[in-house]
Amino acid sequence: MQTSPVETLKLAIVAVTGLSKDTLHVYVGLATFVLAALLLRKPARSIVPWLFVLAIAILGEIVDMHEDLRILAYWRWLDSLHDIVNTLFWPTVLLLLARFSKIFERV
Repeated sequence: MQTSPVETLKLAIVAVTGLSKDTLHVYVGLATFVLAALLLRKPARSIVPWLFVLAIAILGEIVDMHEDLRILAYWRWLDSLHDIVNTLFWPTVLLLLARFSKIFERV
């Protein structure tokens, strides 16, 4: 199987950080959520930072889909679904905690 430039970049990031691809998805999701909230001045209970995470996750999987179709001639959609779930899991937990608990309220 031919390695694409995108896959080569991902493998380089994995090699440099020593983290798995799944862990990197989690970190990207959390970082995107926090940065979007800070830069847009939105609270964690706002859906806007979560939507940014969703957009980043989908964009990443569109790139992966394109690479799959180009190199493998089929899309590994279950892998893409797995990556989206990994990316959105903790931002979703934070959003739900902020909306439905008092954990982020000021004392």
